[in-house]
Amino acid sequence: MVRLGSVVMGVEDVPRAVAFWSEALRYDVISFDGSENDFTILRHPSGEGTRVALQRSDTPAQEHPRVHLDLVVDSAAEQAAEVDRLVGLGASEVEWDSYPDDPDFIVLADPDGNRFCVVDASHG
Repeated sequence: MVRLGSVVMGVEDVPRAVAFWSEALRYDVISFDGSENDFTILRHPSGEGTRVALQRSDTPAQEHPRVHLDLVVDSAAEQAAEVDRLVGLGASEVEWDSYPDDPDFIVLADPDGNRFCVVDASHG
């Protein structure tokens, strides 16, 4: 049976992305010395769940990516706190032209410009 192992993101600056995403997700870092593209895996400390992998890419981040990460929280207060924490780690809020009237998500960009969302699961 197949299962999702890793979501792989291309970045310009792998060390910067590893520093941001490992703190953002509170994941452990697994490095592969000698990797041609600085491939690095970030894994939940329990070893369970989907991993995030980072690798060097020469293409720029997309303004409206077809695939992105959703980070899910359980309340509007937690969403606001996480957005503040992530911005403190180097993320930036994105002026998003595609918000619905009453969004349950906030669009951010990591230090490399990759878009991701913080979603309030209690929003309904």
